[in-house]
Amino acid sequence: MKTIIFANGEFTTPLHPLNIQEDDLVIAADGGSQHCLSLGILPGVLIGDMDSTDPALLEKWRGEGVEIIQYPEDKDQTDLELALMLAQDRGTRKIVVHGAVGGRLDMTFGNLGLLAHPQLKTPTTLINGAEEVHLLHSGEMLTLVGEPGELVSLLPTQPGKSVVSTRGLEYPLKNEPLEFGLSRGISNHLTGKRGTVHLESGLLVVVHTRATLQEEN
Repeated sequence: MKTIIFANGEFTTPLHPLNIQEDDLVIAADGGSQHCLSLGILPGVLIGDMDSTDPALLEKWRGEGVEIIQYPEDKDQTDLELALMLAQDRGTRKIVVHGAVGGRLDMTFGNLGLLAHPQLKTPTTLINGAEEVHLLHSGEMLTLVGEPGELVSLLPTQPGKSVVSTRGLEYPLKNEPLEFGLSRGISNHLTGKRGTVHLESGLLVVVHTRATLQEEN
């Protein structure tokens, strides 16, 4: 089972189909339920403080059997953080998040930062149209599948240096440091249909910008 979460940012139509299977869990993080409505998708769960969900839509979901988990507005977590923790608690093998960027800049930064949540152990990808955002921890490797020339940016996200090795990228790295606050890792490219990024140490965001449709697994 994978989980698809719709957050309350701007939804940009992804380059690949949503490919929601019968056993997948769809979670709407409060106002993300409006994206579900627009796409004709019935969420399995609606979670959050409901300050961004129209009361009529809330009642519509309730009447259609959607599980509603409501929190008070005075809380320490964003609705997306609650959704991520719920997905993990329910045993999902993979989390895909749509609508996590755009709108308020502080929320965009906060949503991107949730990839580094200390309790989030489930592989999680944020998707914004053609862009896919992944986070690598020390010792992890990511395989990128796409087309030659697609953009790949490598962004250290903690102070100090992240040591990175790559294969299949135009500007290869071999146990080389990328330093937080510098822009060296921006705008690399795939040279073939596959590339790998191996993080020796540090914390690294990988942004893969697709040029062609790919089937989601």
